[in-house]
Amino acid sequence: MDKKEKNEKSEEKEDIEEVNVTNANAEGLRIANDVIAAIANKATSEVPGVFSMAGGISDVFGKKMSRGIRVDTGDDGKARIDVNIIVEYGVRIPDIAFEIQNRVKKAVESMTGLNVEEINVHVQGVNLPDDKDE
Repeated sequence: MDKKEKNEKSEEKEDIEEVNVTNANAEGLRIANDVIAAIANKATSEVPGVFSMAGGISDVFGKKMSRGIRVDTGDDGKARIDVNIIVEYGVRIPDIAFEIQNRVKKAVESMTGLNVEEINVHVQGVNLPDDKDE
């Protein structure tokens, strides 16, 4: 391996280390918060009655797969997840929130090995039907 290849490999390693990685599961594997957010986003979007994910201005410039999800992980290996959604008109919100909590917890824990301590569901709006359709 020549010097150029060694320099490229060390630059790639530096790029990987710059990723926001703050948690580790029981096996010592580090998982970025963006990965956890993408898993939570997918699980949430599959719940019937969820119209879309809701997010603030930071989500406009952020990654699409983590839109509406905020993940906080501590050194204790526990994850706290906030889910921001817009629901369909006419659905029972407590039922949707409960289903989101169950699906997100199951998906994140099974895929990452992290312990999900809490999942907070924030309903940011309701998608109202158009008058033209009725």
